[in-house]
Amino acid sequence: MSRIGKQPVVIPKDTTVEIKDNLVSVKGPKGSLSFSFHKLIEAEVKESSLLVKRKKNTKLARSLHGTTRAIINNMIKGVTEGFKKELEIVGVGYKAQLKGKALDLNIGFSHPVEILVPDGLKVSLPANTKITIEGIDKEKVGEFAAKIRRIYPPEPYKGKGIRYLGEEVRKKLGKALAK
Repeated sequence: MSRIGKQPVVIPKDTTVEIKDNLVSVKGPKGSLSFSFHKLIEAEVKESSLLVKRKKNTKLARSLHGTTRAIINNMIKGVTEGFKKELEIVGVGYKAQLKGKALDLNIGFSHPVEILVPDGLKVSLPANTKITIEGIDKEKVGEFAAKIRRIYPPEPYKGKGIRYLGEEVRKKLGKALAK
């Protein structure tokens, strides 16, 4: 039995969960999300909690059990609290700007890099070297943050680049100090 899958998902008072066939719809104060899960998994709402069970004990059903429960739990957390990722830009003269629905990055390339912000996400810049991404869908928030970081990942010699807030970059010794 899946350790995560057998735990009930607590539904807060201000959130509603509807299950029709294999579709879970969650509505809360921040918005609404829906997720279509596999036929081998079944979900049911009991009082103020949601239980995820599997219909058969096959390898596929076992692998989907905990994953489905975790996705539904993240949906409920997203519509009540929301998710947030913070990035920082390290480098002399590197900065970010918002231009309408686009994020403009000046990070040492010969041209500024422009990224369109996906629908459902809110990007803010508390400082010109800090980027905050907020939204109700954990997958969208994480993927957009990773997409920004992928443009210029932190390099190990000087530590320049885009990194998550608080991420430590292990620096290497240069060629002259390696002897």
